[in-house]
Amino acid sequence: MATKKNPTPAKAATPAAQKAAKAAGHAPEPVEHPTAKDMAKHAQKLPYPAKQADMELQPGMSFSTYRPAGKLQDKVALITGADSGIGRAVAVAFAMEGAHVAVLYNENTVDAEETKRLVEAQNRQCLLLKHDVREPKQCKEAVRRTRAELGGLNILVNNAAYQMAQQKFEDIPEEQIRRTFDTNILGYIWMAQAAVPHMQKHDCIINTGSIVGMTGIPLLIDYASSKAAIHAFTKSLALNLGERGIRVNCVVPGPVWTPNIPGTMPKEEIAKFGHEVALARPGQPEELAPAYVLLASQDGSFMTGSLVQVTGGKLSSDD
Repeated sequence: MATKKNPTPAKAATPAAQKAAKAAGHAPEPVEHPTAKDMAKHAQKLPYPAKQADMELQPGMSFSTYRPAGKLQDKVALITGADSGIGRAVAVAFAMEGAHVAVLYNENTVDAEETKRLVEAQNRQCLLLKHDVREPKQCKEAVRRTRAELGGLNILVNNAAYQMAQQKFEDIPEEQIRRTFDTNILGYIWMAQAAVPHMQKHDCIINTGSIVGMTGIPLLIDYASSKAAIHAFTKSLALNLGERGIRVNCVVPGPVWTPNIPGTMPKEEIAKFGHEVALARPGQPEELAPAYVLLASQDGSFMTGSLVQVTGGKLSSDD
C-alpha cells in the first residue's frame, strides 16, 4: 500500500502562502500580458526542443496575483513535461500549495533545474526524473522513484507533449505522426497504468488536452488528433476509476506562450500568436496553473471526467 504522506515532518506554510496570508484583505491587482499585436516584435524562432531559458519573451510565471492556501499540503505530485511552460507553472503552483513534486522531463536539463529551484524555493522537495514517456518501462521507473524518494503518489499530471507544424497534410512524415501519438496519448496511458495501482481514494489524474482537439487546426493535424484522443481517454478513464474514488480530469488550454511555440510554429504564426481568441492575446502558463490546482485539490472533489477549458475564448477553428 502506498504511503500517503511524505515521511519528512510537515513544515510551516510555504513562503508564498505566508505572503498571501499577509495580503488577505486586498484583492490582487490585474496583470497586463502581451497581446497578439505585441507578438510581432517577439517572433523568435528556436531549434526544437526549444529551451525556456533561451526565449527572449519569457512566459509569464511570476504568480504575483496567486493566493495559495495550503490546498495540497504534503501531497506528492508527479508531473510530466514539467521542465518548462505549463508543466513548470503547475509544479510551482503545487509547491506553493504545499506539495512535493517529481518533475519528469526528456531533454532540457537546464530548464528542469530551474523548475527544481523554483519548487525548492517554496521549501518543498523536488525530484528530477529524466525519462521518456514513450517507453512504458521508463514510466514505471518514474513512478517507482517518486514513491521511493518522495514517500507516495497522490497526483499524476500528464502534460508531456510533442507537436510540429506542417503546411501540407500529405507531407507530415510518418516518424512525426508516430512520435506525436506515442508521446501525447500512449505516453499518457503508460503513465496512468504505472500510477493507478499505487493510488487510493481521493487521489487524482489530470491530463493536458488542447482546444485544437475540439476545434481542429490545419497546421497541426496529427497533434490535434492526439489531443482529441486525450479528451476521450480522460472521460473513459474517469468512468473506469470512479468506483475507486480516483478522479480523472483534463485541462484544455488555448494558445499559451511556451517554448513549444518558437520551437515548432512558423514565424508568421508566432508574430500573431493568440490573435484568434476573444481576449486577443496568448495565455501565460501562470494563468493555466490554477485550473490544475482546482482539479488536484478538494475544491474539485466532485469533478471527474471534466474537460476544463482555459482558452481565452477560442471558440472555433478560425485562423
